[in-house]
Amino acid sequence: MKFKADEIASVIQKEIEDFRGQVETSEVGRVLEVGDGIARVYGLQSAMAGEMVEFENGVRGLVFNLEENSVGVILLGDFKGIKEGDEVKTLGALLSVPVGDALIGRVVDPLGNALDGKGPVVTSETRPVETIAPGIAGRQPVKQPLQTGIKAVDSMTPIGRGQRELIIGDRKTGKTAVALDTILAQKGGDVICVYVASGQRASNVAAVVEALEQHGAMDYTIVVSASASDPAPMQYIAPYAGAAIAEHFMYQGKHTLIVYDDLTKQAQAYRELSLLMRRPPGREAYPGDVFYCHSRLLERSVKLSDELGGGSMTALPIIETQEGEVSAYIPTNVISITDGQIYLEPDLFFAGVRPAINVGISVSRVGGNAQTKAMKKVAGSLRLDLAAFRELEAFAQLGTDLDKATQQQLDRGYRMVELLKQPQFQPLHYADQVFSIFAGTNGTFDAVPVDKVLEVEQEMIQFMREQKSEVRDAMVETGELDADALTAALAEFSKTLEGRFEEE
Repeated sequence: MKFKADEIASVIQKEIEDFRGQVETSEVGRVLEVGDGIARVYGLQSAMAGEMVEFENGVRGLVFNLEENSVGVILLGDFKGIKEGDEVKTLGALLSVPVGDALIGRVVDPLGNALDGKGPVVTSETRPVETIAPGIAGRQPVKQPLQTGIKAVDSMTPIGRGQRELIIGDRKTGKTAVALDTILAQKGGDVICVYVASGQRASNVAAVVEALEQHGAMDYTIVVSASASDPAPMQYIAPYAGAAIAEHFMYQGKHTLIVYDDLTKQAQAYRELSLLMRRPPGREAYPGDVFYCHSRLLERSVKLSDELGGGSMTALPIIETQEGEVSAYIPTNVISITDGQIYLEPDLFFAGVRPAINVGISVSRVGGNAQTKAMKKVAGSLRLDLAAFRELEAFAQLGTDLDKATQQQLDRGYRMVELLKQPQFQPLHYADQVFSIFAGTNGTFDAVPVDKVLEVEQEMIQFMREQKSEVRDAMVETGELDADALTAALAEFSKTLEGRFEEE
């Protein structure tokens, strides 16, 4: 076998040209102390806050606290294998999370590791967990509705794409139920949902995933879970990781919805880390630091300008209150950062009004901009009717004789309250909601016993879908309300009810 000298020479020359000195430098420190998800490390003089470090056993950590002689590191993995004197090296990179279509339908931890037993998440794309939110120039006003499928929300506290609407209430008042119904309402639409479970019981997260799977919502949903049994650092970074996953789609011009369930637990995890780190006064978490913690998270929710692709990220942060104490520091902080709140009241919940939304305290600062024209038309009178009813109800309890008009107003109020009740996992299309509210405010249900209102409402929706589909299709197409056509259709439906409830 003969070798050609010029061929060999050209290969060697190319090798020399392509040669790059592969010298990797990294700063190395030693562990001073370790425990409870944190480590104190000596010798990392040039480490930056938020930088990744790696321990001898492969566990990674995040530089959290910079002190004169050492750095405080929060551990993103099992700290039991780390001991005093172990080597720690800086990675020169910020904490990133895998992103992309491969995550849709999966349950992952805040680092992007699969938790659902369906094998690893295969994606080459990553995104920093912490990024700066777009400035004023990169945003535009919220003007597209994000339908929740819940009558009481879409009519009186509407949510727009790019909005931050707080869901607030005591334990077990249905906060997660409102968020899940909103995710289910996106079925067949163009919204990708991210559900972040921070500090929830693992059994609760499993129940949520099961409910989403049953209703076919996992086809467009990503679940990020850092349950109550996970270390505090994971619970702290979970919301930021969820935001990074949603942002990836948003910057592609898509619409996303992210639920933070719940930020109270994240604040508590952050407080735990801060106290373990022995941070100086003023940085030990409450109240100012928690405000910063939540504001840099929620500011990332935005409706992007057309130049940036016009994508959006809508946030539903959940906050748990203690005995309705809205003026405590965490609720107050988050209320001041969000664009409205849905307040769930225990008394209403236990009285059987579900969702237990207190329409007086609940508000949307985006308002009618986040509604279709049809919904805007019918919702205006609904809020007024309910407010008048609440006043009359209080007056009627005094046992005074009421004139006919007042009695009629009261009767209608009771039916409107009944009409706003809605079973879980049954989100309604906005057109059906408009029919329902229009029928209620125009007296279609006045002759119906209160306990039969929801039953008759279902019949009415069915009637509109099957026999008056042209009215419904026209509304879905234009977003406009043809009041005359709807009044005529409802008059026809009312005839089917004649004499039905008289004997009762």
